[in-house]
Parts: sequence; structure tokens; C-alpha cells
Amino acid sequence: MKLIRSIGRSILAFYTVLFFVFVYLPLFLIMVYSFNANPVNMMTWSGFTTEWYAQVLGFKTTISENALYLESTDQLLQAVRNSLLIALSTTAVATLFGTAAALAVHRFHFFGKRLYRVLLFLPMLMPDIVLGIALLIFFVSAGIHLGMGTIIIGQCTFLISYVFIVVSARLAGMDRTLEHASADLGANEWMTFRRVVMPQLMPGIIGGALLAFIISMDDLVITYFIAGVDVTTLPMFIFSMMRRGIKPEINAIAVMMLMFSVIIASLGLYFRSRQKS
Repeated sequence: MKLIRSIGRSILAFYTVLFFVFVYLPLFLIMVYSFNANPVNMMTWSGFTTEWYAQVLGFKTTISENALYLESTDQLLQAVRNSLLIALSTTAVATLFGTAAALAVHRFHFFGKRLYRVLLFLPMLMPDIVLGIALLIFFVSAGIHLGMGTIIIGQCTFLISYVFIVVSARLAGMDRTLEHASADLGANEWMTFRRVVMPQLMPGIIGGALLAFIISMDDLVITYFIAGVDVTTLPMFIFSMMRRGIKPEINAIAVMMLMFSVIIASLGLYFRSRQKS
């Protein structure tokens, strides 16, 4: 029996290591090759350099004079600005409506509640390409000009579902006896909600908002269908670069996006620990 358990633990440890290798090794390779000085073949190491990062940020470099470098720094910066504006807008809208929907479903009983819950889950489960085509057909049929507004509306249709799930999970773990105690002490419903419910609910709201922000920044498929020709986001810009071959700047941009995501996730964990303490 001990031998079987030992073999089982060894197999589990092997698959665990294998899993983390498959997940993190590609990210590690991207980080390594983002410092490769070879401008043509990124698989051939030609020395260490940080000039790809400087080039992406708009600084003049010695490598860019002889390499196939980034076409336009202005276009890149505009794509970053578009992505940030869209992500902030969709996060605000999705957090507001997703939190309100979670509170309504969790606290109230109404006709069609189960169907309403299923409809909130459906946009998240639907394939991105199907949702993108459906939104494109809707906007074109309604005569709505494709651009920044359609991207925000389109992303909100599924980001609300993510916020709804995160906030609902937080609501399910809350102790409602505190609310009853607040009412017994003479607090009205608004004061109870502001002083008792919101502090407990805030970690879920922050977690849902950060999740919506990251997904919005990374979305490509749905945004590609409903962006039109006037707006380019950062994922669309990277995709257009990769269609002409993988350039060293793509690795640098990918690493910067990865670090940005890590910072956002760290902020979420920090605020969550502050709420618990």
C-alpha cells in the first residue's frame, strides 16, 4: 500500500511539473527572446539588448536603423490609448450592471429568475466568433456606425457575465446576520447597504472589475468584428504585425502586457487583503 501511494505521489508530482512547464515555459521564452539582439531570426541568439523595448516606447535606437522595426510608434501608442479607454469604459459599465444583476438575483425572488440567470451565463459560454458575428449583424442592421461605441457595447455584453459570477460568489459567502443586527440597531436599508453590505461585497466587486479590465484589454475576436476601420486596439495591432511575420518588437510588447497584467492582479490581491484585514 505504501508503495502504491509513493508511486501515485510521484506520478502526481510529475504531471504537476509538466503542467507548469507547458504553461510558463512559453512565457519564459518570450521574455528571453525579447532581449535578443538578432532582428531577423529571434531563435538565434545574437546578444543581449534592451533596445526593442526602447524602440516600442518611441526612443531612437541603433538597431532600428538596420532592422525591420516597428512601422509606426504613433500607431502603437494610439492602439494602447484606444485599448485603455475601451477597457476603462467597459469595466465601469460591466461592474455596475453585473453587480446590480448579482444583487437582484441573490436577494429577490421574481418570475423567470432561473431563465434570467441562464441568460446572464450565456454570453460568457457562447463562442467568441459567434457572438462577434451576431453583434456585427445587429449593428449593421440597426445602422449603427462601427467604432469605439460598438466595441464598448459589444464587450459589455459578455463582461457583465464575468462580473455577475464573481460578485454572486461573494454574495453566496456573506453572512446576512450582520444585516439583521444592523436593522435591529436602527439602521435603515440604505445605511445597512452602505456600511455593512458594501464593505463585505467590495472584494468581489474589485475582483470582477479587474477581471473585466484584463479580458477587455486582451479581447481580439469580438473586437475585430465590431471595430470597423477607424479604431485599432492593441491586440488588433499586434495581430496585424504577426500576419507579416514575428518581429522582435512583438516579444517586447507581449512582455510589457504580461507585466501589466501581473500588476493589475497584484493590485487586486492587495485590495482584497486590505478588505479582509
